[in-house]
Amino acid sequence: MKMNPKISVIVPCYKQAQFLDECLQSIMDQTYENWECIIVNDGSPDNTDEVADKWVKKDSRFKYLYKENGGLSSARNAALEVVTGDYIQFLDSDDLIHREKFSKSLSGDKEYPLIVSQYTIYRNQTHLPGYKNVEQSFLTFDGIVYDWDLKFSIPIHCALIGKKLLEGFLFDTTLTSCEDWVMWIYITKDHPDALLINEALAHYRKDVNDNMSADPIKIMKQRLKILPTLKKLYGEEVHDRLAYHIIDVRTTQLIQQRREFQKMIPLAVVAKYLSFKRFYYKLFRKKVDG
Repeated sequence: MKMNPKISVIVPCYKQAQFLDECLQSIMDQTYENWECIIVNDGSPDNTDEVADKWVKKDSRFKYLYKENGGLSSARNAALEVVTGDYIQFLDSDDLIHREKFSKSLSGDKEYPLIVSQYTIYRNQTHLPGYKNVEQSFLTFDGIVYDWDLKFSIPIHCALIGKKLLEGFLFDTTLTSCEDWVMWIYITKDHPDALLINEALAHYRKDVNDNMSADPIKIMKQRLKILPTLKKLYGEEVHDRLAYHIIDVRTTQLIQQRREFQKMIPLAVVAKYLSFKRFYYKLFRKKVDG
Protein backbone atom coordinates (compact mmCIF):
# COMPACT_ATOMS: atom_id res chain seq x y z
CA MET A 1 0.00 0.00 0.00
CA LYS A 2 1.28 3.48 -0.82
CA MET A 3 2.68 5.11 2.28
CA ASN A 4 0.68 8.06 3.52
CA PRO A 5 -1.62 8.59 0.50
CA LYS A 6 -3.13 12.04 0.18
CA ILE A 7 -6.89 12.53 0.52
CA SER A 8 -8.72 15.30 -1.32
CA VAL A 9 -11.96 16.35 0.36
CA ILE A 10 -14.52 18.10 -1.87
CA VAL A 11 -17.01 20.31 -0.03
CA PRO A 12 -19.52 22.15 -2.26
CA CYS A 13 -21.55 24.80 -0.49
CA TYR A 14 -24.70 26.65 -1.51
CA LYS A 15 -26.93 28.36 1.06
CA GLN A 16 -25.58 26.18 3.86
CA ALA A 17 -23.07 28.48 5.53
CA GLN A 18 -24.75 27.80 8.88
CA PHE A 19 -23.50 24.20 8.73
CA LEU A 20 -20.12 24.81 7.15
CA ASP A 21 -18.13 25.37 10.35
CA GLU A 22 -19.23 22.05 11.80
CA CYS A 23 -18.51 20.25 8.54
CA LEU A 24 -15.01 21.70 8.19
CA GLN A 25 -14.24 21.10 11.85
CA SER A 26 -14.89 17.40 11.29
CA ILE A 27 -12.17 17.49 8.62
CA MET A 28 -9.79 19.52 10.77
CA ASP A 29 -10.21 16.98 13.58
CA GLN A 30 -9.03 14.04 11.47
CA THR A 31 -6.33 11.98 13.16
CA TYR A 32 -4.90 11.34 9.67
CA GLU A 33 -3.11 14.49 8.55
CA ASN A 34 -2.28 14.13 4.84
CA TRP A 35 -5.35 15.73 3.32
CA GLU A 36 -6.47 18.78 1.41
CA CYS A 37 -9.96 20.24 1.38
CA ILE A 38 -11.43 22.09 -1.58
CA ILE A 39 -14.28 24.33 -0.42
CA VAL A 40 -16.40 25.21 -3.45
CA ASN A 41 -18.63 28.26 -3.11
CA ASP A 42 -21.27 27.61 -5.77
CA GLY A 43 -22.29 31.26 -6.04
CA SER A 44 -23.95 31.15 -2.63
CA PRO A 45 -25.72 34.38 -1.62
CA ASP A 46 -25.08 33.87 2.12
CA ASN A 47 -21.80 34.34 4.04
CA THR A 48 -20.15 31.16 2.75
CA ASP A 49 -17.15 33.22 1.58
CA GLU A 50 -16.56 34.63 5.08
CA VAL A 51 -16.78 31.23 6.75
CA ALA A 52 -14.50 29.63 4.18
CA ASP A 53 -11.95 32.45 4.42
CA LYS A 54 -11.66 31.85 8.15
CA TRP A 55 -10.74 28.21 7.59
CA VAL A 56 -8.32 28.93 4.74
CA LYS A 57 -6.46 31.32 7.06
CA LYS A 58 -6.52 28.80 9.90
CA ASP A 59 -4.96 25.91 7.95
CA SER A 60 -3.28 25.93 4.53
CA ARG A 61 -4.74 22.50 3.72
CA PHE A 62 -8.07 24.25 3.14
CA LYS A 63 -8.42 25.68 -0.39
CA TYR A 64 -11.18 28.01 -1.55
CA LEU A 65 -12.80 28.00 -4.97
CA TYR A 66 -15.56 30.38 -6.06
CA LYS A 67 -17.74 29.78 -9.11
CA GLU A 68 -21.00 31.03 -10.50
CA ASN A 69 -23.98 29.01 -9.34
CA GLY A 70 -24.36 25.85 -11.39
CA GLY A 71 -25.66 23.27 -8.95
CA LEU A 72 -24.14 20.51 -6.85
CA SER A 73 -22.79 18.47 -9.77
CA SER A 74 -21.16 21.51 -11.32
CA ALA A 75 -19.48 22.39 -8.01
CA ARG A 76 -18.13 18.87 -7.55
CA ASN A 77 -16.82 18.88 -11.12
CA ALA A 78 -14.98 22.15 -10.55
CA ALA A 79 -13.19 20.63 -7.56
CA LEU A 80 -12.36 17.41 -9.43
CA GLU A 81 -10.42 19.54 -11.91
CA VAL A 82 -7.99 20.78 -9.23
CA VAL A 83 -7.63 17.99 -6.66
CA THR A 84 -4.17 16.54 -6.11
CA GLY A 85 -4.90 13.60 -3.81
CA ASP A 86 -4.75 9.83 -4.27
CA TYR A 87 -8.25 9.42 -2.83
CA ILE A 88 -11.37 11.54 -3.12
CA GLN A 89 -13.73 12.18 -0.22
CA PHE A 90 -17.00 13.87 -1.19
CA LEU A 91 -18.58 15.70 1.73
CA ASP A 92 -21.62 17.94 1.41
CA SER A 93 -21.40 21.05 3.55
CA ASP A 94 -24.18 20.00 5.93
CA ASP A 95 -22.72 16.54 6.63
CA LEU A 96 -19.93 15.32 8.91
CA ILE A 97 -17.28 12.62 9.10
CA HIS A 98 -15.89 10.84 12.16
CA ARG A 99 -12.47 12.05 13.30
CA GLU A 100 -10.96 8.63 12.54
CA LYS A 101 -12.57 8.08 9.15
CA PHE A 102 -9.37 8.58 7.19
CA SER A 103 -7.05 6.75 9.58
CA LYS A 104 -9.32 3.72 9.90
CA SER A 105 -9.95 3.61 6.17
CA LEU A 106 -6.23 3.48 5.41
CA SER A 107 -5.02 1.36 8.32
CA GLY A 108 -4.94 -1.99 6.51
CA ASP A 109 -2.02 -3.75 4.85
CA LYS A 110 -3.73 -3.91 1.46
CA GLU A 111 -4.52 -0.96 -0.80
CA TYR A 112 -8.19 -0.80 -1.76
CA PRO A 113 -9.41 1.53 -4.52
CA LEU A 114 -12.81 1.82 -2.82
CA ILE A 115 -13.32 2.03 0.94
CA VAL A 116 -16.82 2.40 2.38
CA SER A 117 -17.99 2.81 5.97
CA GLN A 118 -21.31 2.58 7.74
CA TYR A 119 -23.11 5.82 8.59
CA THR A 120 -25.53 7.47 10.97
CA ILE A 121 -28.40 9.87 10.46
CA TYR A 122 -27.46 13.10 12.22
CA ARG A 123 -30.61 14.88 13.33
CA ASN A 124 -30.92 17.63 15.94
CA GLN A 125 -27.45 16.90 17.39
CA THR A 126 -28.31 13.20 17.75
CA HIS A 127 -26.81 10.26 15.88
CA LEU A 128 -29.38 7.70 14.78
CA PRO A 129 -28.81 4.43 12.90
CA GLY A 130 -28.60 4.70 9.11
CA TYR A 131 -31.58 3.67 7.02
CA LYS A 132 -29.87 0.34 6.37
CA ASN A 133 -26.47 -1.10 7.16
CA VAL A 134 -24.15 -1.23 4.18
CA GLU A 135 -23.31 -4.82 3.19
CA GLN A 136 -20.35 -6.09 1.20
CA SER A 137 -22.65 -7.39 -1.54
CA PHE A 138 -23.87 -3.84 -2.13
CA LEU A 139 -20.40 -2.73 -3.24
CA THR A 140 -20.51 -4.44 -6.63
CA PHE A 141 -21.52 -3.32 -10.09
CA ASP A 142 -24.59 -5.59 -10.15
CA GLY A 143 -25.57 -4.54 -6.65
CA ILE A 144 -25.30 -0.83 -7.46
CA VAL A 145 -27.10 -1.12 -10.81
CA TYR A 146 -29.97 -3.42 -9.90
CA ASP A 147 -30.57 -2.98 -6.17
CA TRP A 148 -30.00 0.75 -5.64
CA ASP A 149 -33.07 2.20 -3.90
CA LEU A 150 -34.72 -1.21 -3.98
CA LYS A 151 -32.60 -2.71 -1.21
CA PHE A 152 -30.27 0.13 -0.28
CA SER A 153 -28.65 3.43 -1.07
CA ILE A 154 -25.33 4.71 0.27
CA PRO A 155 -24.62 8.35 1.17
CA ILE A 156 -21.75 9.51 -0.99
CA HIS A 157 -19.58 10.59 1.96
CA CYS A 158 -19.43 6.99 3.23
CA ALA A 159 -16.91 6.34 0.45
CA LEU A 160 -13.23 7.02 0.09
CA ILE A 161 -12.65 6.65 -3.65
CA GLY A 162 -9.34 6.06 -5.37
CA LYS A 163 -8.74 8.86 -7.83
CA LYS A 164 -8.09 6.37 -10.63
CA LEU A 165 -11.67 5.08 -10.34
CA LEU A 166 -12.89 8.58 -11.17
CA GLU A 167 -10.66 9.13 -14.20
CA GLY A 168 -12.79 10.39 -17.08
CA PHE A 169 -15.80 10.93 -14.86
CA LEU A 170 -17.80 14.14 -14.42
CA PHE A 171 -21.14 14.48 -12.68
CA ASP A 172 -24.05 15.04 -15.07
CA THR A 173 -25.10 18.65 -14.53
CA THR A 174 -28.47 18.06 -16.22
CA LEU A 175 -29.61 15.78 -13.40
CA THR A 176 -31.26 17.11 -10.26
CA SER A 177 -31.26 13.66 -8.65
CA CYS A 178 -29.53 10.32 -9.28
CA GLU A 179 -26.16 11.98 -9.89
CA ASP A 180 -24.63 10.03 -6.99
CA TRP A 181 -26.09 6.78 -8.33
CA VAL A 182 -24.49 7.38 -11.74
CA MET A 183 -21.16 7.94 -9.99
CA TRP A 184 -21.45 4.68 -8.06
CA ILE A 185 -22.24 2.84 -11.30
CA TYR A 186 -19.18 4.39 -12.94
CA ILE A 187 -16.69 3.59 -10.18
CA THR A 188 -17.84 -0.05 -9.87
CA LYS A 189 -18.02 -0.80 -13.62
CA ASP A 190 -14.61 -2.52 -13.63
CA HIS A 191 -15.34 -4.48 -10.44
CA PRO A 192 -12.75 -2.90 -8.11
CA ASP A 193 -11.86 -4.48 -4.78
CA ALA A 194 -13.90 -2.77 -2.10
CA LEU A 195 -13.26 -2.65 1.63
CA LEU A 196 -16.24 -2.31 3.96
CA ILE A 197 -15.53 -0.83 7.37
CA ASN A 198 -18.26 -1.90 9.74
CA GLU A 199 -18.22 1.30 11.76
CA ALA A 200 -20.30 4.44 11.38
CA LEU A 201 -17.67 6.93 10.17
CA ALA A 202 -19.96 9.18 8.10
CA HIS A 203 -22.83 11.23 9.44
CA TYR A 204 -25.70 12.27 7.19
CA ARG A 205 -27.58 15.34 8.42
CA LYS A 206 -31.38 15.18 8.26
CA ASP A 207 -32.72 18.10 10.28
CA VAL A 208 -35.97 18.29 8.32
CA ASN A 209 -38.54 15.68 7.37
CA ASP A 210 -38.37 14.11 3.95
CA ASN A 211 -40.83 15.65 1.52
CA MET A 212 -43.20 12.73 1.08
CA SER A 213 -45.50 14.80 -1.11
CA ALA A 214 -42.89 15.31 -3.87
CA ASP A 215 -44.28 14.51 -7.31
CA PRO A 216 -43.38 10.83 -7.85
CA ILE A 217 -43.79 11.12 -11.61
CA LYS A 218 -41.11 13.84 -11.76
CA ILE A 219 -38.81 11.78 -9.55
CA MET A 220 -39.17 8.75 -11.78
CA LYS A 221 -38.66 10.72 -15.00
CA GLN A 222 -35.45 12.15 -13.54
CA ARG A 223 -34.22 8.63 -12.92
CA LEU A 224 -35.18 7.50 -16.39
CA LYS A 225 -33.01 10.27 -17.86
CA ILE A 226 -29.87 8.30 -17.07
CA LEU A 227 -30.97 5.24 -19.06
CA PRO A 228 -29.78 6.29 -22.57
CA THR A 229 -26.26 6.80 -21.23
CA LEU A 230 -26.30 3.41 -19.51
CA LYS A 231 -27.61 1.78 -22.67
CA LYS A 232 -24.62 3.09 -24.63
CA LEU A 233 -22.16 1.98 -21.96
CA TYR A 234 -23.54 -1.40 -20.95
CA GLY A 235 -25.93 -2.55 -23.64
CA GLU A 236 -29.57 -3.50 -23.98
CA GLU A 237 -29.79 -6.00 -21.13
CA VAL A 238 -28.58 -3.62 -18.42
CA HIS A 239 -30.77 -0.87 -19.85
CA ASP A 240 -33.93 -2.99 -19.85
CA ARG A 241 -33.38 -4.54 -16.44
CA LEU A 242 -32.62 -1.15 -14.94
CA ALA A 243 -35.67 0.40 -16.58
CA TYR A 244 -37.91 -2.23 -15.03
CA HIS A 245 -36.12 -1.72 -11.73
CA ILE A 246 -36.75 2.03 -11.69
CA ILE A 247 -40.43 1.66 -12.49
CA ASP A 248 -40.95 -1.14 -9.97
CA VAL A 249 -39.10 0.67 -7.19
CA ARG A 250 -40.99 3.91 -7.60
CA THR A 251 -44.35 2.13 -7.89
CA THR A 252 -43.67 0.11 -4.74
CA GLN A 253 -42.56 3.21 -2.85
CA LEU A 254 -45.64 5.10 -3.94
CA ILE A 255 -48.02 2.35 -2.83
CA GLN A 256 -46.27 2.15 0.54
CA GLN A 257 -46.44 5.92 0.93
CA ARG A 258 -50.11 5.81 0.04
CA ARG A 259 -50.75 3.37 2.86
CA GLU A 260 -48.78 5.43 5.38
CA PHE A 261 -49.75 8.91 4.20
CA GLN A 262 -53.20 8.49 2.71
CA LYS A 263 -54.10 12.16 2.96
CA MET A 264 -50.84 13.33 1.39
CA ILE A 265 -50.81 11.17 -1.74
CA PRO A 266 -54.12 11.03 -3.61
CA LEU A 267 -55.21 7.67 -4.94
CA ALA A 268 -55.40 9.24 -8.40
CA VAL A 269 -51.61 9.73 -8.34
CA VAL A 270 -51.09 6.05 -7.55
CA ALA A 271 -53.40 5.09 -10.42
CA LYS A 272 -51.50 7.41 -12.76
CA TYR A 273 -48.23 5.83 -11.72
CA LEU A 274 -49.45 2.28 -12.25
CA SER A 275 -50.73 3.32 -15.66
CA PHE A 276 -47.32 4.74 -16.53
CA LYS A 277 -45.71 1.46 -15.51
CA ARG A 278 -48.14 -0.57 -17.64
CA PHE A 279 -47.39 1.43 -20.77
CA TYR A 280 -43.72 2.09 -20.05
CA TYR A 281 -42.18 0.62 -23.16
CA LYS A 282 -44.62 2.27 -25.52
CA LEU A 283 -44.08 5.69 -23.97
CA PHE A 284 -40.41 5.63 -23.04
CA ARG A 285 -38.87 3.70 -25.91
CA LYS A 286 -40.50 6.04 -28.39
CA LYS A 287 -38.80 8.92 -26.59
CA VAL A 288 -35.36 7.26 -26.40
CA ASP A 289 -35.25 5.57 -29.80
CA GLY A 290 -37.12 8.23 -31.72
